[in-house]
Amino acid sequence: MNRLGKTCILATLACLMAAPAGAADKVFHIGVTKIVAHAALDADEKGFEAGLASAGFKEGVNVTYDRQNAQGDIGKAQAIARKFVEQKVDMIHSIATPTTQEVVKLTKDIPVVFSSITDPVSAGIVPKDSAPGKKTGNNLTGVSDQWPVALQMQTYTKVVPNAKRWGTIYNPAESNSILHINAMREAAKKLGITLVEAKISSSKEVAQAATSLVGKVDAIAITSDNTAVADFEAIVKVCNEKKIPLFAGDVDSVARGAVAAYGLDYYLVGYSAGKKAALILKGVKPGDVPWGPVEKFSLVINTKAAATQGVTLTPEFLKKADKVIK
Repeated sequence: MNRLGKTCILATLACLMAAPAGAADKVFHIGVTKIVAHAALDADEKGFEAGLASAGFKEGVNVTYDRQNAQGDIGKAQAIARKFVEQKVDMIHSIATPTTQEVVKLTKDIPVVFSSITDPVSAGIVPKDSAPGKKTGNNLTGVSDQWPVALQMQTYTKVVPNAKRWGTIYNPAESNSILHINAMREAAKKLGITLVEAKISSSKEVAQAATSLVGKVDAIAITSDNTAVADFEAIVKVCNEKKIPLFAGDVDSVARGAVAAYGLDYYLVGYSAGKKAALILKGVKPGDVPWGPVEKFSLVINTKAAATQGVTLTPEFLKKADKVIK
């Protein structure tokens, strides 16, 4: 055999060894369900697919995605979960707490990889004795997105030190929101500020809730609430018109009009979940893949939003930014 022939054989063997198990003769069908579409959860979804692709599982080659959006409706989330179970998809990527809760009610067999869930334990998604970094022992694993709420509030109050009354908008039906709201309340007490809460039940109520805070607050901070973030532009509109500084908890909302956010990059949340999913498609049992949080936080600042909302950003604060949007 000549040198060229040997080279071709070696190259072929290398490709086969690098290919994911089963990729040569199987196309994996993955059902994707998210509670609502907004920048953070969309970034999570894209990151997940990129994480899988980096491990050799690529759409159009050996993976197909059925992407579904519950549009904030629990009934739709239930129907999507039921559809995936009936179709016996190879895996479910469940984004956010409500959608994952519906999925785990219906299947104990299909591998489930969750992401963007603040507290999977209290939400009843992972076993109570399964701490972050531990194995679940069942059909699921994933990535949580608990935010550094105390650090966020400390950071934001330094930007607008004269703001003593802080508003927030959230849906009490979201368990992730309740956990973060409790953390905001504790942070407010320690910082000596007042937290004014506006509750909503759907994204249609966001604009009204933002308007209700006018005259009652000096600044607004939105925490991990999918309902509020789904119509974040409505909050931005009010804050821009009334010169109310607006801060977010997820960095993806900064480009939409918040002054700043010290929080998670949801693309990396999804990417981490995608890497876990790749292990499962290669044959590792879901319950043997530890779940856990993403611990890298970033500070993103929007100078245009700051100017519009009457916020003066110090050079020291700008130097701390991982990214500045102008």
